[in-house]
Amino acid sequence: MYKNRNMRIVIKEAKDNSDIKQFIQFQHELYRSDKAYVPELYISQKEMFNTQKYPFYKYGQAKHFMAFDENKMIGRISAISNPRYNQFHNSNVGFFGFFDFIDSFEVAQTLLDAANDWLRKFDYDRIIGPTNFTTNESAGYLVEGFKSSPFIMMTYNFPYYLPIIQKLGFVKEMDLYAYMIYTDKVSEKSIRIASMVEERLATQDITVRKIRMKEFDKDAAKIKSVYNSAWENNWGFVPFTDKEFHHLAGGLKMMLDEDFGYIAEHAGKPVAFSISLPNINEITKSFKNGKLLPFNLLSLLFRKKKTKFVRIVAMGVQEEFRKKGIEAIFFAKNILEAKKRGILGGEASWVLENNAMMKKAAENLNGELYKTYRLYSYNL
Repeated sequence: MYKNRNMRIVIKEAKDNSDIKQFIQFQHELYRSDKAYVPELYISQKEMFNTQKYPFYKYGQAKHFMAFDENKMIGRISAISNPRYNQFHNSNVGFFGFFDFIDSFEVAQTLLDAANDWLRKFDYDRIIGPTNFTTNESAGYLVEGFKSSPFIMMTYNFPYYLPIIQKLGFVKEMDLYAYMIYTDKVSEKSIRIASMVEERLATQDITVRKIRMKEFDKDAAKIKSVYNSAWENNWGFVPFTDKEFHHLAGGLKMMLDEDFGYIAEHAGKPVAFSISLPNINEITKSFKNGKLLPFNLLSLLFRKKKTKFVRIVAMGVQEEFRKKGIEAIFFAKNILEAKKRGILGGEASWVLENNAMMKKAAENLNGELYKTYRLYSYNL
């Protein structure tokens, strides 16, 4: 156990199932009165902390700490060791995630001290976060755009986190952008141009088609090959392991609507992809503690195709096929399908602040930069 100087804040490691349940539950308690908060589904959160099943633990380690004031939980943090990240980037960094706390610098400091003590055993130079658990999963603190609820698989936090994080000594590592593209504000000219580009690319044997749900496993393998090559030079990228991608694909299959998933092929070989998901946060926002009780499960299954918004979760284009307009075609197809269904718009997120190509593609459709998330770093 760790105790701060006045012996009021006590830090406990979350070890058994009961501890993990309390670790997960804390966020729901902390944000219970916040109207913008959307609880993560409990079943998926619980799985993330299962060291026997969750793919991350095949190569990584994590310790989870909880802060208490007497019997009341007042904060949490995960200290994360991700050797695959360091091997790929030739770096020496640790990570933190699930860092939530009451409005108290003292509580945040005590939690960070506990995480740092464990991470120093690896002789890391610094830590980056929040990542839950890897840079391929939900990441970043919201720094701009607090008025609306997060979309599916995006993070949320109180504004008071930011001055506390900065006071702790964290500095900006990378910003992640979220663009809102409203169907009634989209540039019609850009849609027409995208259609013309698609016709031109067809003469070069480049075609765009929908993902085939009946052949999902085959298409998922194609998406993986494109992702691991298209994102290779992006900040924070680490290739998916086979187990990680299989786990991710299983979750996507449950949510994916084939009218919002696309693959571009050149001579029959995959060169780009785009995946959008219904924003089920519109539905799960009312699920108490993120529990999929029988009624909630039925609500999710029957309403997922009736959401008002979608989220463009991932898009990748192999380097040799960039600047040909493929990403514009993906955006245009999403918009046209959204209009057909009466969907109000889509969030394109997250986009790295240094990804000029994706930023321009969103802006050409009159997309609005409406949320910014930030990853921070801290010298150990």
